Amino acid sequence: MNLAILGNGGFGIAMALVSHRAGHQVRVLGHDPEYTATIARTRRNPRYLPESAVIPDPVVVTADPAEALAGCEGVLVAVPTQHLREVLTQVRDRLPAGVPLVSLAKGLEQATGQRPSEILAETAGPEHPVLALSGPSHAEELAAGLPAAVVVAGAAGSGATALQAALGSAQLRVYRQHDLLGVELCGAVKNVMAIAAGVADGLGYGDNAKAAILARGVVEMARYGVAEGAESRTFFGMAGVGDLAVTAFSRHGRNRAFGERVGRGESLEQILASTHKVAEGVWTSRVVRDRAQRLSVEMPITDAVCAVLFEGLAPERAVRALMERDLKEESFEG
Repeated sequence: MNLAILGNGGFGIAMALVSHRAGHQVRVLGHDPEYTATIARTRRNPRYLPESAVIPDPVVVTADPAEALAGCEGVLVAVPTQHLREVLTQVRDRLPAGVPLVSLAKGLEQATGQRPSEILAETAGPEHPVLALSGPSHAEELAAGLPAAVVVAGAAGSGATALQAALGSAQLRVYRQHDLLGVELCGAVKNVMAIAAGVADGLGYGDNAKAAILARGVVEMARYGVAEGAESRTFFGMAGVGDLAVTAFSRHGRNRAFGERVGRGESLEQILASTHKVAEGVWTSRVVRDRAQRLSVEMPITDAVCAVLFEGLAPERAVRALMERDLKEESFEG
């Protein structure tokens, strides 16, 4: 296939390498002309990936939308959720008619609460099939050629089967899913749980505490997802518990690392000012909390993360409040 990738951050470049290894023609579009030119010249992206991640010469890296999108048969959209609408608005007139758009983002738009696929559909128009690719897939490991498994989700007729076949390889096993809503909510809410896990790391609370956050976190994710109309089983699959586990434990997990710095005493403002890496869970947490309240869904971990990030609650007090909640039977209902 002739694939275009919007976004030359870590995941965009990693998926370019994966796609190239699978035999596809790949062109990557970056928004910053100067930095994009540096990547094109050096064939590396040191801001997000290790020096060992070399971009092969056949992979085109450009800041020109016309060059990146001309004749493409599929577009992988590796743009952070909060910038997705702006980027798509800039390039939508360059999209070939009917070309499928595949979201790689994992978050919810702060201003509207919309999922990435909803933003793509609204911005690009109904003639473009919209899918999402998600699952445990850190860019650093994909770029290195390490094995991984993900899920591609889309409605019937969206091209999910074709994309599954196109991206699948000895490196990347691709499962197919019809629950687009659930897959996207998994990707969004697991980042909030990963921040909580990182806070526990920063406080030095150990693996037992983190495991408890994961076990209750996936239940919290599923409870919220079902209230939104998703299927509960999606949250116990690759996009749910699989992605949650890798995000909460891996040294590559941006949201976990963000939470760790919070647990060590840094403020939200200090961390945001000191890094160019995006922790989607920061903005998603507030969207999910507000929507959960309107749906009368209990989400104690999400509430605690929001209280720490935006309301000045000390991390130690947030953890104590979680530990001192009323005793109850363990169940799916919380």
